[in-house]
Amino acid sequence: MNILKKCNLCPRNCLVNRYQEKGYCKQSNKIRISKATLTYFEEPCISNRKGSGTIFFSGCNMGCVFCQNNLISKNNYGQDITIKRLAEIMLELQEKGAININLVTPTPHVIGIIKALKLAKKQGLTIPIIYNTSSYENLNTIKMLNGLIDVYLPDFKYFDNKYAIKYSKAYNYQEVTKEVIKEMYQQVGKCQFKKGNIQKGVIVRHLMLPGLKEDTKKILKYLYETYQDNIYLSLMNQYTIMDNLPYQELRQNIKKEDYDEVIDYAINLGISNCYCQLEDTNSKKYIPDFNLEGVNKS
Repeated sequence: MNILKKCNLCPRNCLVNRYQEKGYCKQSNKIRISKATLTYFEEPCISNRKGSGTIFFSGCNMGCVFCQNNLISKNNYGQDITIKRLAEIMLELQEKGAININLVTPTPHVIGIIKALKLAKKQGLTIPIIYNTSSYENLNTIKMLNGLIDVYLPDFKYFDNKYAIKYSKAYNYQEVTKEVIKEMYQQVGKCQFKKGNIQKGVIVRHLMLPGLKEDTKKILKYLYETYQDNIYLSLMNQYTIMDNLPYQELRQNIKKEDYDEVIDYAINLGISNCYCQLEDTNSKKYIPDFNLEGVNKS
């Protein structure tokens, strides 16, 4: 069965026929991207010096109220491309020296991505493939990617579902995320590196939100007790205040003392494989300029 005719790629389970209408993510049956370029501000093992070959997909099935990429996630900015063109873009990024292909917000486009990856690999794509996701997807979606993805880069946004419901309308986020990360780890195993560049494994990202340091601690505790140092964590303080936020508590920056407290908590737990960020990361200057770079052939 063609999943896009009754789409259930994520827990929204819209079940729409995407050849005729659009569901929560606002995507049709077409692959839609807004930019394809080398990026240098990811975790060191992902970007390193040569850069990560990053493809930004349009649309999002998560819909966080504080999203920094509203132009593409909610306003659907981008351009429709073919499966063949997506494969070409991956190969072009490899030719530019990218150390990996980084698929950003890929969930609504998984069916096309799978076809493009198979085509690109037949045509000479050899660098690791990174699946950069909110983690809010159905388990079968991740199972379909088995053997095609080398590195999973999932978010773990919330531990308490009351925050997931309030800020993302994701009613079962914690349960889904735990299940999804478990499947990811079963597929790719413990992190492996070559010359400082990640080749296989799972890096779980967590963006701290204002006032939710205790929720952050619960996430760190769960991940370390479950996976120990077999996965890497990325603890981010780059929360950026966007315009027209509907909740007053989100209209403030992360407090340095809260971030420092959480880092100390991670150390005391025994976590050693964790990326942390310096100050001055919460700036709009780090938001990508979505300008269709790399979408069309030059």
